[in-house]
Amino acid sequence: MSFADILRKAGTFYAARTAVVYGDRRLTYAELYERSCRLANALADHGVRPGDRVATLADNLLTSCEEMAGLALGGFVRSPMYTQNPVGVHLYMLDVVGARALIVQDRYWKELAPHIHEAPTVRTVLVHGDGQSRTPEYDRSIEQASSKDRYVAVSPDDPHIIRFSAGTTGRPKGICHTAAGWLAMGNEHSLGFPPLQAQDRQLIAGPMSHASGFLVWPMIAGGACHVIMPRFDPARFLELVESQRCTRALLIPTMIRMIVDHPDIASRDLSSLVAIYYGAAPIAEKTLQDARAVWGNIMYQVYAQSECLPISVLSPAYHRPEGTDRERAWLRSAGRPFPNVCVRIVDDDGEELAVGEMGEIVALSPGGMKEIWDDPEATSKRFTADGWVRTRDIGYLDDDGFVYVADRKEDMIISGGFNIWPAEIENALYSHPAIQEACVVGVPHPKWGETPKAVVVLKGRATATESELIDWCRDRVGSAKKPTSVEFSDEPLPKSPVGKMVRRAVRDRYWKSHRHAVHGA
Repeated sequence: MSFADILRKAGTFYAARTAVVYGDRRLTYAELYERSCRLANALADHGVRPGDRVATLADNLLTSCEEMAGLALGGFVRSPMYTQNPVGVHLYMLDVVGARALIVQDRYWKELAPHIHEAPTVRTVLVHGDGQSRTPEYDRSIEQASSKDRYVAVSPDDPHIIRFSAGTTGRPKGICHTAAGWLAMGNEHSLGFPPLQAQDRQLIAGPMSHASGFLVWPMIAGGACHVIMPRFDPARFLELVESQRCTRALLIPTMIRMIVDHPDIASRDLSSLVAIYYGAAPIAEKTLQDARAVWGNIMYQVYAQSECLPISVLSPAYHRPEGTDRERAWLRSAGRPFPNVCVRIVDDDGEELAVGEMGEIVALSPGGMKEIWDDPEATSKRFTADGWVRTRDIGYLDDDGFVYVADRKEDMIISGGFNIWPAEIENALYSHPAIQEACVVGVPHPKWGETPKAVVVLKGRATATESELIDWCRDRVGSAKKPTSVEFSDEPLPKSPVGKMVRRAVRDRYWKSHRHAVHGA
């Protein structure tokens, strides 16, 4: 079955059901199907052809689902861009994919418009508002286009989406997934989660250009409802769960912490929730315990990356903080591979390592990427000889088949020949009651080459000293791995849109000054 078939079926059999809730506005499945047909035809009327790349740049909107559906229906390749990026990165992304068209929210178009001539492949721009106001290009094009389904033929091997990596280790790369791969990705997620029902209502709290958009197609296939937040707000999240009887949501740990700390938490009825998916960044044990106390044992930790979706899941059955030592250890894992996913650990030569040995995690997933767009060299580096995706994450497997992720390969600190993984030190810091955020990076050291440095943000009025935190880490990770210095920050630490700490942004501050000193000597 293709995405177009899924949409046609939903538009016919679930015609009267609510597909999208956005503030006080609603779209039924019949309306979603019709508007998707109109969008596909509007782009075709502007000369956009099947296989052409169409970039999108917007917050979560009423139109977000119809953009996904309309582009699939027309056989166009969707390339979502990220609102937090500066204009220069937008232009870079448009150039990388050779975008023929751009669908953009007016607030971002105002900043991008003076520079769009630097993206010469873009011939069509459709500008729309925030779902409340009207702007001519998008709305007029939709209104004037035909509502007829053109039945564009799309091969399972055709590109469906080009997503960009978060850029935590360098410039973002375009990651291409085929129609068959993206469909398999949604199906695989569904196998690891509670079965979808037509009565399900997913509260979309994060950017749909990222992981919050991954389950849109399984929801459409089931005739379920998307309750879309323009942007995350913990009070509004609690209000919508109660008023809309939302059953599912995908959150990152920082969102979960904000929700469980909100003063309204005790007065809101959250009993409709049946599944909370979380991931993208490590979760503190206290945050996990506090969240379970709020909505029960319904949390699913998902491990995935743009190149390989999904990889593993830690289901509620394995969230056992009151269990044996062995069972409690599972909470530090990323769960077991999804049903149709295989994982192994390899060394630098690609040789498989034994259980418990640390190496690179490689995965074979139905939702694995096809390629790094227009970059054969980068593509070859991300695949093993037998076609498994190299995650660039370092970890190990235990005797029970659980996947443990230690850190990114690029983030390893080599101090005096000793390998140190920042995440291990960060986990120790997060166990300190005063720590809100922590990032550990390697900084230059005249004797050891580099040494661990921690940059932390304290909670509210909490206090801690540098020596206190160093001693705290020494007791938990050992003297050889402890940070040798701690810097206190009054500002939140840099993160990607999905909540991953961007260590490169922190690390570069120290290495740039070091390189300058060396070169100037």
